[in-house]
Amino acid sequence: MGASITCRLLHKLAFVVPGGYSVRPRLHRMRGVTIGTNVWISQYVYIDELHPEAVTLQDNCTIGIRTSLITHLYWGPRRKQDGYKNIIVEKEAYIGPHCLILPGVTIGQGAVIKGGTVVTSSVPAHTFWGPASPGPLARVTVPLIPGTSYENFVRGLKPLKKR
Repeated sequence: MGASITCRLLHKLAFVVPGGYSVRPRLHRMRGVTIGTNVWISQYVYIDELHPEAVTLQDNCTIGIRTSLITHLYWGPRRKQDGYKNIIVEKEAYIGPHCLILPGVTIGQGAVIKGGTVVTSSVPAHTFWGPASPGPLARVTVPLIPGTSYENFVRGLKPLKKR
């Protein structure tokens, strides 16, 4: 269906309507996304607007709230060399909330993507994938508030010793 007006309207509807196992997958299928059975698509999920046909969501996978699946990285008028790369989410994979899946990525069967992860390369099957847990970096001695410059804030940071 490509980026037609109808396809874009379906995308906007799928972004917010209820029905993670029913209505949202059905609307994305109508756009051209390949979707298996028993797939959960949370609200506010962005599935590439220009190339929905490049996205495959296999059986029993979950796409967490506010996740984006992007199959292309060009903008403006499309040139001949511009293209897209498929994204495949294999069976029983789980993508946590607020993730970004970039072009050409395959999420392996049964893999779990930690919330907030930017996935730039394919993930092996049955792997828990994501960045290390955040922790304290420095003590703030100059608060970052209106009237404080960013430079003064940075100068006031006191790095914490690594354990």
